[in-house]
Amino acid sequence: GVVGGFTRASAGCGDGILFANNEKATMQNLNDRLASYLDKVRLLEGDNADLECKIREWYAKVGPSCEPRDYSCFHKEIEDLQNQILCAAMETNRILLNIDNNRMTADDFRVKYETECGLRQNVDTDICNLRPVLDQLASCKTDLQLQCEALTEEMCCLKTNHEEEMNCLRKQATGDVSVEVNACPGPDLRKILEDLRCQYETLMERNRKETEQWYACKVEEVNLEVITSGQEIESSNKQVTELRRQLQALEINVQAQLTMKENLESSLAETECRYNKYLAELQSQISCVEQRLAEIRAEMECQNQEYRTLLDVKCRLEQEIQTYHCLLE
Repeated sequence: GVVGGFTRASAGCGDGILFANNEKATMQNLNDRLASYLDKVRLLEGDNADLECKIREWYAKVGPSCEPRDYSCFHKEIEDLQNQILCAAMETNRILLNIDNNRMTADDFRVKYETECGLRQNVDTDICNLRPVLDQLASCKTDLQLQCEALTEEMCCLKTNHEEEMNCLRKQATGDVSVEVNACPGPDLRKILEDLRCQYETLMERNRKETEQWYACKVEEVNLEVITSGQEIESSNKQVTELRRQLQALEINVQAQLTMKENLESSLAETECRYNKYLAELQSQISCVEQRLAEIRAEMECQNQEYRTLLDVKCRLEQEIQTYHCLLE
């Protein structure tokens, strides 16, 4: 408006000078307009100086906290946070892998435990099946012992009866009776009795040996069966004890793995919560900084626009002053 007014005034003055030949009035008008323009220039220079002073004060007050525009101070922190996030993700994956491995190990232990429980049940079943056999063997042993005692008593009775019969026969053979018979000689009773006694003793000895052999064979079989059953029972007891010990160890291991899993899960949740909170704080700080930078950039653009406008006005004023000087000359 100022420039246009001055141009129109200059054109009017030119017309007045050229056509009216009133140089004095034209010079007076130009002097008045020049004085008004100079006053306006001084006023604008004062406003510009005040504005530059306010800008310098604002930069002195706010500038240092927002002066670095390159964000280089945040790159290291952001890189550290990214590295921490990657480390946390790797640690999380490692913990998940350990949890999966522990779950697989627990499943293997569960399968082994079930297999061992099946073996234990089979062993218990075998032991239960062997107990009637053991009772039967014990009763058979008792019967054989009773039969052996009965045979021993019978053999003692037979020996006693045989000795009594022998004594009676000796007494009868050694009597003082003398009988003379005019007959043919009869059989020799002593020889017959001796033969009978020999046959009887041979028969008794053979029966005794056979009985002793049979008893020894039966006793040996029973002892072998008892020893075998005892060994099997002892082995089964050892296996049961070993399986019980392994079961306790597996239960302790499973409990420890579950406790470690719970601790790792709680630690993972705590770490995720802490880092999420830290990232949220950083994000809020970055948002605040970006917002302040945007406000500063907008203010700077506005001030640059005002400065360019003032500079343009100054340049036009200088051109008009130069035109005025030319007209004066």
